[in-house]
Amino acid sequence: MTDQDYPQRRRLFLVVSVGVFMSTMDSSMVNVALPTLMEDFQSSLALTEGVVLVYLLTITILLLLWGRLSDRRGRGRVYSWGMLIFTGGSLSCGLAPEIYSLILFRFIQALGASMMMATGPALIKSIFPADRLGRGLGLIGVATSLGLMAGPPISGLLIRWVNWRAIFWVTVPIGLLFFFLGRGPLTGSSRPPATVRRSESPRRHGFDWRGAMLWAAAVTLTVLVATNVSAPGAGRELAWSAVLGAGLVLISLVWFVFLWHEKRCSAPLLPLPLFRQRFFSMALISAMLSFVVLFFVLILTPFYLDRILGLPSDQIGYVMMAVPLCVFIVSPVAGRMHDGMGARIVATGGLLCCLISMVLLTGITAETSPLAVAARLALLGFGEAMFLSPNSAAALAGVPDDQVGVTASLLATARNLGMLLGTALAGLIFALYFSQATGGLDMKDFTPASTAAFMFALHRSFQYGALFALAGLLASWLRPGPEDT
Repeated sequence: MTDQDYPQRRRLFLVVSVGVFMSTMDSSMVNVALPTLMEDFQSSLALTEGVVLVYLLTITILLLLWGRLSDRRGRGRVYSWGMLIFTGGSLSCGLAPEIYSLILFRFIQALGASMMMATGPALIKSIFPADRLGRGLGLIGVATSLGLMAGPPISGLLIRWVNWRAIFWVTVPIGLLFFFLGRGPLTGSSRPPATVRRSESPRRHGFDWRGAMLWAAAVTLTVLVATNVSAPGAGRELAWSAVLGAGLVLISLVWFVFLWHEKRCSAPLLPLPLFRQRFFSMALISAMLSFVVLFFVLILTPFYLDRILGLPSDQIGYVMMAVPLCVFIVSPVAGRMHDGMGARIVATGGLLCCLISMVLLTGITAETSPLAVAARLALLGFGEAMFLSPNSAAALAGVPDDQVGVTASLLATARNLGMLLGTALAGLIFALYFSQATGGLDMKDFTPASTAAFMFALHRSFQYGALFALAGLLASWLRPGPEDT
């Protein structure tokens, strides 16, 4: 980096950091608002979860598309327009008259967020040299944690003293300001890498639209089945089993066709040869599983704090802030540790902390103090911080420049797929056990008499989360260590 380039690159880093901050703050604010949205719209748990699910589903489907297009068309241009679309979606969400329109506007928000998420890590790699990439991603981890940390208390305060609509409007002026401030540096980084310009022009290789549609169908069907499965009514066990079986067969068939197509495609959406490299495949698998675990906690804990402990919205935000607070403190340290030690030990140690946190959360009761809950969440945040930036740096450092965009989008896809599965599975597992314990009730029917059933369902859900944490830990340990490279 020359002295002449430094101010421009510093400005570019600031714009990318603000985009990360906005999208993560929005996500953490909405999680805290879920109990309020359920009460205000009188919607079921599954429908209320749709506000989160449509956001995550849209991002998961589109990340690969934007990663491919940004490698060809320029990452700065894609990022810039993503910020503007996200801001417009935020404004619309705050105006939503009912739950279905809110879900629609969250789709628009997610469209912009996916453009920023797919290109942000690749832009960061263009700023930092290889031996400081972990440090750079650690600093982005600080922006991530600031967004996650600011979201819960801001959301709680706005819900309590203003209205839930204000949680969407708060990002609008920030987005507009940095859209205009970032036009210069983002335009300067809009040209695709030279290797792509020379050898992979859009005229020579068409975009894999068929693969993109198959990918969208496979992910959407998986989520729809996971979120709409419910306990069968009396006498309907056979019909329920038949519908579930047919859904699973259809999902398997679509995934098979997608992978078969990608193997035969000359310019596939999914770069399957990358998955044959253990450093990359283990990074993606462990990233996905870590976010499954995180969203088991982020989705269910606000309901526990609201329904069982009876905390007001602002205090729920303060307790939930324990996760991002630890991420804020630990992320820069984790990035530096990766630069010196590699990802295997640092990232796996982080997932071990996540596993311990999940085991401790299975022991909370209706009498557990908010401080004790926050301590368990803090350990989870510590583990996620130790894992995230070393894992991303390890994956990005091992690929050539012409594949950085798609690699960054695959990492973001893995994380968002984890969020998506975590949200869907947490809601599904909790709903099934709660329905079983109450004779068919939904969470919107909760009364103090259902406290024991709620805690039973919560404990079972967190036990499943602990199993996912164990699987992620094993995947992280199986990545190549320094002695293998």
